[in-house]
Amino acid sequence: MENLSAQHPFGYVRDNNVYLKGYLDFPDRQIGEVRNTEAEAIQYFVNRFELAHSKVEQLEQQVQEAQNKGSFLTKLLQLRKILIEFDGLGDFVPLLLRLDTQEEILRELIRTNQAKNLEIKRALLLEMREIVQLEDWNEATDKIQELKTKWLKTGPVEKPYEDETEGEFQRLTDDFFQRRREFFAEKNRIIDEKIATLQDLVHQAFAQRRKEDLDDAFQTMKVLQADWRAVGPVPPKKQTMLWKQFKKANDLFFEKYNNAKGIVPKPRVNPILVALEGMASEAEGLLKNQNDFAAAADRAKQLLVNWKETSAKLKASMDRQLSERFRAACDKIFEMNYLIRVIGYRHPFFNEKPRIEQLKIMINQMDYLVRKEKTDLMQFEENNPTTGYARNAEADRMTMNKINTQRRKVAMKDILLIDFKKELDDLLR
Repeated sequence: MENLSAQHPFGYVRDNNVYLKGYLDFPDRQIGEVRNTEAEAIQYFVNRFELAHSKVEQLEQQVQEAQNKGSFLTKLLQLRKILIEFDGLGDFVPLLLRLDTQEEILRELIRTNQAKNLEIKRALLLEMREIVQLEDWNEATDKIQELKTKWLKTGPVEKPYEDETEGEFQRLTDDFFQRRREFFAEKNRIIDEKIATLQDLVHQAFAQRRKEDLDDAFQTMKVLQADWRAVGPVPPKKQTMLWKQFKKANDLFFEKYNNAKGIVPKPRVNPILVALEGMASEAEGLLKNQNDFAAAADRAKQLLVNWKETSAKLKASMDRQLSERFRAACDKIFEMNYLIRVIGYRHPFFNEKPRIEQLKIMINQMDYLVRKEKTDLMQFEENNPTTGYARNAEADRMTMNKINTQRRKVAMKDILLIDFKKELDDLLR
């Protein structure tokens, strides 16, 4: 059969088979068979070689454009293995040399990156050693989770240092979470003991009511109360539930004790509520100062500040009726001050007029203000809906607060208008 080795410098045909000539340390290798003509078979494998050539060029371009070039080393090694076993006719030596060059570049980059990674991980280990010493477990846990994210984003280090860094990081992490588990387990044990103690105090407190010797039971109740205070806090929900039971037991016992001894208990007065009651009464008293609403409004503003500071100290729930009394008195003062100022601009001698004339002017002006503000409020509500899709929660809250404030102002103007009309009717009878 015709030998075509002279027709292609890197291959030949023998015994109806196509061979690639040996190169480097690789011997001649059969890469295919002649199916039609030898020339077609040679050309087929020449074309196949072009595919291998393009794969090398494609890899080089990818490496050049990539940010993480080191990630292509495995792909390069796989491509070299494929080229060595690839069925094609051509000069594979330059292709393998190009891969060798790329491999050297990539390995140098990897060594540089691994050195940087080692530096970063050692710095993270220093930070981790400080974090695990923190006394605040929640703060330490958050910082460890954040540091673990940084650790995972940092690439690998050289093999000789891998066990050193990864091992210490894992040891520090495991030790921290083990100590954390032990701490909370002990904390839960202490809480369980406290709850059991409080439950026992509740049981003992209820038992005192059944004793015949009330004086002895009285002394025991005082000891139980002291013991209760000494136990210390437990989770809020459990604390509230047990306290209600303990208080009920105390109330039942002292009711029986007081009845037996003929004692009339004095109601306990909360000084904060007394102070708030005083502010509400003062605000209501300011309304009687018909001659100087400006001074009354200044004092009402100060009372609002004092009310906010004082009510913040109140541990019990606010008396809603008291709060509404105070707010209504302040609102009435502010509305009257505004009304008198507006009237003063238009009626310079208002104060010298008879009360009937004053009331007519006040009714006329207030009626105008009510109609105007109701119209403004309605337009504002239409232009600022507080429901719907893609709304901002904070914006909704601010808008709703503004709407409620305006509604309250309009409502107070309505109340004052009714009061003016009633007073006028009484004077005209």
